[in-house]
Amino acid sequence: GAPVLLPCSNRAEVAINVRPFGGGVSKPRSAPAVDRRSARPSSCLPATFTLMCVAGSSVGLIRSFRGVSLRASSVPADSKTPGPGSMWRTTAASVRMPRMIYGTAWKSEQTAELVEKAIETGFRGIDTACQPRHYREELVGEALQRVISKGLVERKDIFLQTKFTPPPGQDPASIPYNPRASVTAQVLESFNVSLRNLGTNYIDSLVLHSPLNTFEKTAQAWKTMEDLQLQGKVGQIGISNCYDLSTLQNLCKDARIKPAILQNRFYADTLYDTNLRKFCDENNIIYQSFWTLTANPGLLYSPQVRDAASRLDKTEAQILFKYLSMKGIVPLTGTKDLTHMQQDLEVISDQNFNLQEEDVSAIDDLIFEACKNARDE
Repeated sequence: GAPVLLPCSNRAEVAINVRPFGGGVSKPRSAPAVDRRSARPSSCLPATFTLMCVAGSSVGLIRSFRGVSLRASSVPADSKTPGPGSMWRTTAASVRMPRMIYGTAWKSEQTAELVEKAIETGFRGIDTACQPRHYREELVGEALQRVISKGLVERKDIFLQTKFTPPPGQDPASIPYNPRASVTAQVLESFNVSLRNLGTNYIDSLVLHSPLNTFEKTAQAWKTMEDLQLQGKVGQIGISNCYDLSTLQNLCKDARIKPAILQNRFYADTLYDTNLRKFCDENNIIYQSFWTLTANPGLLYSPQVRDAASRLDKTEAQILFKYLSMKGIVPLTGTKDLTHMQQDLEVISDQNFNLQEEDVSAIDDLIFEACKNARDE
C-alpha cells in the first residue's frame, strides 16, 4: 500500500538476496571513547524474536521516479527481515537502506575526512541534518564529491539521509532557513539548502528531526515532506526524537504516507521505546537507533555481553550491534576510529557472525531489568 517512488533507477533494479542467519566468531574493543558513540537507548526490546526466511521468493514492483516509469524489478518478499548475507534491507517505501548507517553529528571540521574514510571502509549509508549547530552538512557533500570523483562509488550507491530541524533545535545565529516563514516554507527552504550542501538532486531519506511544538505544525511539516516524496525528490520520509506513542500513532493515522523510519535514542530513560518499537513492528516502520553505545555502558560491559564477546572473539560493541540487528533495528555509528569502523561493518557483513539464542535471551533480560529499574526510579 505504500507509494513506490524511488530516487533513482538502480534502486529499482537491484535484487537483494536474503539468507538465514549463520553462526559466529569475533575480538574485544576497549571502553567506548567519547567520540565513539553518543547513543542513548530508548525502549525495552521484546522478549522474543521471530525470524522469517523466504528462500528464493521475491515480489516484482513497478516504480516511477520524477514521472518516469521504471521497469519491474525484484526485492525480497520478506524485506523487513534481516539476513546475514545482505548489508541492505528494503523499507516500506521500497528504498534500499543499509543495516548500519554512519552518523555525522558533532564531527565539526573533521566531517569530510571522516565521511570519506567511512565510505572507503565500506559504509554506504550516511546520516546528516540541515542543522549547523550539530552537523556540517556541506562537508558531507564535499566528502561525497571526493569519493565519487575518485571512482570509489556513484551517487546511486549511497543511501543519503538528512533532516529538517525545526527552529527550537537550531542555533538562532545559524538557522539555515527563514524561521518566521510558514512551516511549509521552512521545510522547503531547508530541503533546498540540503540539496545544495550535499551536491545532489534527490535525497534517499528525509527525516523530521523532531515533532514541532503542536501536532498541527507537525502535521503541516509532514504534509510538505509527503509532497516531496510524491514529487520524486525524496525516496522516503521519517521522524526522529519522537518518544510519545500517541504522536506517532496520530501522524500515521492522518498521513497519506506513513513514516518509513523512526530514529530515536536507544536507552533506559525511555524504556528502550518498548511500545514505540512494537508499534513500528506492527506498521512496517524501521527503527533506527542512535547513541546506542555511549548511553548503554551497563549493557555494553555486562558479564553477559562480555562473555559472548570473549566466546565469539568479538568486541562488546559488536555484540550489542549484532543483537540490535537481529531485532530488526538499524543502528547509527559515529566512530572516528578506522578499526572501529571496520568492526562495525563486520556486524552486518560477516555471514559467520551470529549470536546464539541464549545470548539474545540474556540481553533481552538485561534490557527488561533496565526498564524495570527505570520505572521504579
